[in-house]
Amino acid sequence: MRTSVSWLNDYLDPHATASEQAEILTNAGFPLDGAGVADNGEPWQEIEITSNRGDCLCHVGFAREICAVSGRKLVTRFTNAKATGPSASSLVRVTNERPDLCPLYTARVIRGVTVKPSPDWLQRRLVAMGLVPRNNLVDATNFVLFELGQPTHVFDLALLKGSEIRIRPAHANERFLPIGEGASEVALRTSDLVIADAERAVAIAGVKGGALTAVRESTRDILLEAATFNPVAVRATSRALRISSDSSYRFERGVHPAEVNPAAERLVELILTLAGGSLCEGVVSAGQPIPAPVRITMRAARCRQVLGIPLPTDTMVTRLDALGFAPRVVAPAAGATDGGSGADDNAVIECTIPPRRLDVEREIDLIEEVCRTHGLKHIHVADSIPIRVAPIQPHVAAARATKDLLAGLGLVECVTHTLIADAMAVPFVPTPESGGGAGLHASTLAVDDERAGGEPTLRPSILPSLLRVRRHNLDNGLASLDLFECASHFHLRGDRHTETSAFAMLVDGTGATPAERDACYRRCRGIVERIARLLGGPRATISVTPVEATAEQLPWFAPAGRVILNDSNGGRKDIGTIGLLAPAILAQFGLDRPLAGAELALSDLFASYPPDTGAAAMPAFPAIDRDVSAIVAEGASWQSLSELVNGLALHHHESTSHVATYRGKQVGEGRKSVTMRMIFRSQERTLRSEEVDAQVNAVVAALRERVGAEVRTA
Repeated sequence: MRTSVSWLNDYLDPHATASEQAEILTNAGFPLDGAGVADNGEPWQEIEITSNRGDCLCHVGFAREICAVSGRKLVTRFTNAKATGPSASSLVRVTNERPDLCPLYTARVIRGVTVKPSPDWLQRRLVAMGLVPRNNLVDATNFVLFELGQPTHVFDLALLKGSEIRIRPAHANERFLPIGEGASEVALRTSDLVIADAERAVAIAGVKGGALTAVRESTRDILLEAATFNPVAVRATSRALRISSDSSYRFERGVHPAEVNPAAERLVELILTLAGGSLCEGVVSAGQPIPAPVRITMRAARCRQVLGIPLPTDTMVTRLDALGFAPRVVAPAAGATDGGSGADDNAVIECTIPPRRLDVEREIDLIEEVCRTHGLKHIHVADSIPIRVAPIQPHVAAARATKDLLAGLGLVECVTHTLIADAMAVPFVPTPESGGGAGLHASTLAVDDERAGGEPTLRPSILPSLLRVRRHNLDNGLASLDLFECASHFHLRGDRHTETSAFAMLVDGTGATPAERDACYRRCRGIVERIARLLGGPRATISVTPVEATAEQLPWFAPAGRVILNDSNGGRKDIGTIGLLAPAILAQFGLDRPLAGAELALSDLFASYPPDTGAAAMPAFPAIDRDVSAIVAEGASWQSLSELVNGLALHHHESTSHVATYRGKQVGEGRKSVTMRMIFRSQERTLRSEEVDAQVNAVVAALRERVGAEVRTA
């Protein structure tokens, strides 16, 4: 805020030089932000104020701070004017339709004023603030604004229709012409609060007065408005209409109802002195009762503990009293003192907070007031701060490692919004049969906030967000793109909302043939297997359990499966879902190529990261590997085939792995050729080929007998 050095000295005894004012206010938490000299030679200073100190947006407010810190005396010579006219309520009535937005509105009437230029002393004060003097009435309202911080307004009483003031919401598209040179009409909204007469809006509440009822040279009778308005409502209206003023700036930071009448009486006194006239009896007001003063207690021992200095209780009381907090010790010393502080550790100070101090709400606020008025220079500052570097938490390290792995495999990380359109969310809500958890309902969760617009739904899966990103990149010419994201998805389980953190991925396919779709899925599964080994250890594997009746359970996948992690200790854990995106889902997002997706809940694996690993000696003897290709029914899964082989307990059998799957005319409709590779090794000697032949023959026989396989090569 810009302050006049001379104006500020009007309230200080003794006066302070410009440098003294700046130094004291800076030490009190209001640093100097610039200085200069006005056109009339008056020195001014720009003082920085935090948004919670609306009480200091005036000269008396800064004078209080200077007095509290420096010990000067605050000088104010305000008197109440004597009413000599008829009752104000006989000349005007006030109706407040929104006391929640206008807690207090007051109207006073002065008759017989003379509008003329302001005296030189008043003009000098306003010019020092960068204002242009207008006339004695307008200048008086500006003077009180910068003196006490209370916005006021003066209406020409003769121009108010129906001798009535109504505080009401604006009508839809109601027209209003603000006061000021070059101002143009604006269309008001029903959410805007206005001050109106019997026919029209004459002011935007807390923001701007109207040109149609402004005082002019012919004005003789005036209505003086002093009120307070809801800060949020004033800010919303000011921003929406793009109209701001010194008044709206102050109302946005809060004006307490108890401060309204003292400022109005000061303005009446000033107008009667500058413009003459007679004050009508009484005040016409409407609103809510003025809130009772706030009382807050502060423990003296707590204050000393926070500040780190043995400050006596008496000094605390003195500092708070200088700020007008009316402190009193309600729990006096009753025992041993704390190392010469001069007060008992049990002492409690109760303060009655002045209405203007809206920022003081709790004990720590009082401690801050003691600190800054006593002087920040008295607070010990450590030359060094010991810092212990903590190790990275397991879940953080695991998430980073997983992201690095996926990025290394060519996937691009996305960061998308949690809210999506309901039409995108509904197809991704699982049903109870899908394994999503007992009591899981097929419904979505939405936020009740108009700012969400057309996307109010909390996503039940991360995949629709990735699909939208994939479509956007396709539209911009990127034909192939694999994506992943670590984020949260949301479900409604019974009447309980659940939020789950998950890794989701989307893998591109190359074409729509069965072989190309299979390759797309296998690549996605391979990535999931890499994640499993990263988080579960090198011996961890995954298996996929097919989900039957996909359209009813995981409708976004076709086919679909649940990912089961098999750890090195023989444990099994369901960690998520995997599958090819259903054609209906691809069509919804405008995608025409197969996509594989997976969504994995990895929090339990993150918590135990890094996995236990151990060193093992390299094999001492070579292995023998044999490939077997078997034509089986399309429904035979690799998992069932590998379990069949492993269940034979073959001698010297080390592992079985998948090599390839072939579909085509050579194997026939509804069939496929699966090639597996079996590895045999002895820990004691080098195996002979004929020793392995018997084991392979056992596998071939089992495949023919149990699954009706036609073995092509062995």
